[in-house]
Amino acid sequence: MRNNELYDIKDNKIQRKRKFCPKCEGVFLAQHEDRLSCGRCGYTEPIKKE
Repeated sequence: MRNNELYDIKDNKIQRKRKFCPKCEGVFLAQHEDRLSCGRCGYTEPIKKE
């Protein structure tokens, strides 16, 4: 995975593209088709479809 998949630079500021796990510190949630999940602790949240 490349850094440009996780971060974006706008106006000389770094913006994260993915959410962090609310249970683990500093672990990004993996993005699947229908959910976000943490590979470390197993936390999962569904993606709301519009």
